[in-house]
Amino acid sequence: MQSTDLEFFLTVSREASIGGAAARLNTAQSNVTNRIKKLEADLGVILFSRHSRGVKLTAAGERLLPFAAEVGRLLQDARSAVTATDAPRGPLQIGTMETTMALRLRERLVNFAGLYPDVDLTLRTGTTAELTEQVLQQELEGAYVCGPVAHPRLVARRAFQETLAVVAGPDVTSLEGFTDRGHANIFVFRRGCSYRQRLEVLLARRGIAVARMLEYGSLDAILACVSAGMGLTLLPTDLVEAHARDHRLSLLPLPEEEANVETVFIRRAQVYVSPALTAFLEVAGPPVAAARDAREAPLSHMQEAGE
Repeated sequence: MQSTDLEFFLTVSREASIGGAAARLNTAQSNVTNRIKKLEADLGVILFSRHSRGVKLTAAGERLLPFAAEVGRLLQDARSAVTATDAPRGPLQIGTMETTMALRLRERLVNFAGLYPDVDLTLRTGTTAELTEQVLQQELEGAYVCGPVAHPRLVARRAFQETLAVVAGPDVTSLEGFTDRGHANIFVFRRGCSYRQRLEVLLARRGIAVARMLEYGSLDAILACVSAGMGLTLLPTDLVEAHARDHRLSLLPLPEEEANVETVFIRRAQVYVSPALTAFLEVAGPPVAAARDAREAPLSHMQEAGE
């Protein structure tokens, strides 16, 4: 069993097809097939079951997967540690929720690019569930996600404190109307979004059923639908206020235990931290002491920019 065999195994498991793995590895499908057959022969087990749409890990393959990922990580860390210089440079892949990107990171990214032009920063947006999995699978060096995060293979560092509010159209003054009605449409990001999950829970606590759940990939699209009075969403209050010029919206405040949420930066535990990632965290932080614990004067109702 060689490290290259494990690399092929990992790629096939991620792509769920021989052809996809071959394209990712820039090699022939026959080469991938032969590598997998060799690994299966060495181990004396079948690692993948074949079907019309590709391949799927067997029980033995599932058991091998974390060990193969760990070997791949250790080899990559060794390579990075040996070839690294003290100066931050090279590729850096970071993930973030779209709300964090829009509200907290734009200026910090500009500052980072100016300070470290030799770092090739790639920023990928996604939901908390997606980004957490991508960090675990070593596709990202780290990501901003909604906390809390408790995982034995991850380190979570507090980055920002947010105050959430239910967002509705301009004529809505409270959630009581929806309680009386018994249902509401909600506008959310795709499955895996932590704010979506929180909104479902807090509505259920108030006896409000979700009539329709409409998924959008754009923050502006969600706010436009809510502004038109079509339903509700849940977002950080600072973010909604930043879009006040474009949308007429109402912010419906929540009790502290439902409103306060932390955004944390996660990375894999016990791995080599590159100079590029270290520099990024120093610039993009912020330090815990610099994060606001709460808004000074949250608005309960907002119709026009400036109100």
